[in-house]
Amino acid sequence: MRVAIGADHAGFPLKEHLKQSLQRLGHTVDDLGTDSEAPVDYPPICMAVGRAVVERRADRGVVLGGSGQGEQIAANKVPGIRAALCNDLYTARLSREHNDANVLAIGGRIVASALADEILALWLSTPFAGGRHQRRIDQITDADHRR
Repeated sequence: MRVAIGADHAGFPLKEHLKQSLQRLGHTVDDLGTDSEAPVDYPPICMAVGRAVVERRADRGVVLGGSGQGEQIAANKVPGIRAALCNDLYTARLSREHNDANVLAIGGRIVASALADEILALWLSTPFAGGRHQRRIDQITDADHRR
């Protein structure tokens, strides 16, 4: 799988860790920034991750920040993105099964690297359940087209 990843300064250490985790799992990683812990604005980075997914340059995306909240919001500004903030395993699984999330947001100041590895692996391996959930995804997609 091709995974685009991006973070602000607060998410940078976890981004560097997860890049290695993704590579160990056999995925291709496209790092869209940042490249240090120097303060940086997250919206352009997170929207770049979203665009990479929508434009099919990546199969999935990961955005990281201090809490992951702003990063999720910024990624969701890209039509076609369904970014989910998952700081635990339960929401990671449901974001894929029920919401077909295509971008994962994690808070680097909230989630330790070992748990982030578990969240990422579960999120990447969980299929979309379809069925009754597809109707809701279609409604979200329709809303994106009305923007």
